[in-house]
Amino acid sequence: MAPIAIETSAADTLRSGKVPVKPWSRPEKTSEKLEYAELPKIDLSHFDEPGGKQELAKQLYDAVTRVGFWSVVNTGIDDQRVLRQFSIGNAFFREPLEEKRRFPCNFAEGEYFGYRENSRWIGDTGIKDNVEMLNIPKAIPLYDSVGKHRVVEQNWDEIASFHRELFDKVIRKLFVLISIILELPENYLVDAHAYDEESDDHLRYMLYNVRTEEEWDKAQAHSKGGHTDFGSLTLLFSQHIAGLQIRTPEGEWKYASPVDGGITCNAADTLSFLTNGFIKSTIHRVVTPPKDQIDIPRLGLLYFNRPGSRTSMKTVPSPLLGRLGLIPPEHKDRSKPVVYGTEYVRARVKDVHYKTVLERREGTSFEFKGLRVQNHYA
Repeated sequence: MAPIAIETSAADTLRSGKVPVKPWSRPEKTSEKLEYAELPKIDLSHFDEPGGKQELAKQLYDAVTRVGFWSVVNTGIDDQRVLRQFSIGNAFFREPLEEKRRFPCNFAEGEYFGYRENSRWIGDTGIKDNVEMLNIPKAIPLYDSVGKHRVVEQNWDEIASFHRELFDKVIRKLFVLISIILELPENYLVDAHAYDEESDDHLRYMLYNVRTEEEWDKAQAHSKGGHTDFGSLTLLFSQHIAGLQIRTPEGEWKYASPVDGGITCNAADTLSFLTNGFIKSTIHRVVTPPKDQIDIPRLGLLYFNRPGSRTSMKTVPSPLLGRLGLIPPEHKDRSKPVVYGTEYVRARVKDVHYKTVLERREGTSFEFKGLRVQNHYA
């Protein structure tokens, strides 16, 4: 069943009037010398060329099976449209708290649509989480009942078209390439994540509020928050504030470099479940920004793709996985009970976010009906 947002109380004046959306631009890149990870770059302009998909699938193979992170360029999405979405997100975070609180995430049910306030305490450090976010569901009739904050409602047409375009021009193509790698029909994974069907996909505006270096140190002494993402694919648009680190196959932490005109991508847990670990859900974290950026709010624009509510979390019938011995016998038995994508994701969201204090979780794991994933990593 699709989530239904319940509006919380707020002054009528907050719902009236046009929200100003001032142009936002990316800050200067850091001048500090950082150690960056070498990420494969996939040029999607070759996708529709003869043999293009097959060649891109070869290029993507190492990224999805060993590294877990890569970038895409030449997606056909104009950067001015991207900057406009950053601007809308920035306008939202400047809204009064009463307005932002009108449609909160319903974490009690594992639903991630709406606003997440930076209200949780980080253990006993006396420091609060510095992350705010607004998660916007797919622009399909099923989610018409999900409440829209006024800046979203006033700019809905362009948000909705951008939301859909990300799926069509990036997510869909990546799933085609991964299906080719797995020797499945090209649309197999696209159908398992169909845009027009129920899933918890969302576009996210995200803000890391400014902290002092002392506050960063206290928070990260408690936990650096290394984690994997819950769904299948994540898209991250370049915003120039350094902070995202990935754990490389060699076990080192390295920064993910901004991709001019491109998008940083990573595979996540449910895609790893669907391939019995063949596709890597890579550990990553956000750390203290460099000194020349520490006083700049880190505004983020992301897209999180989730499996559909009718997509079973069993290993896909890939000939390649079969030859590698990665399809368990019980996954071939279609009569056995299965866990579905939305069911798993919501259980995971509830486990991570339905709390007022963030405790240390390194070395612990989350398990739901036979699906298991490690919690935080140091």
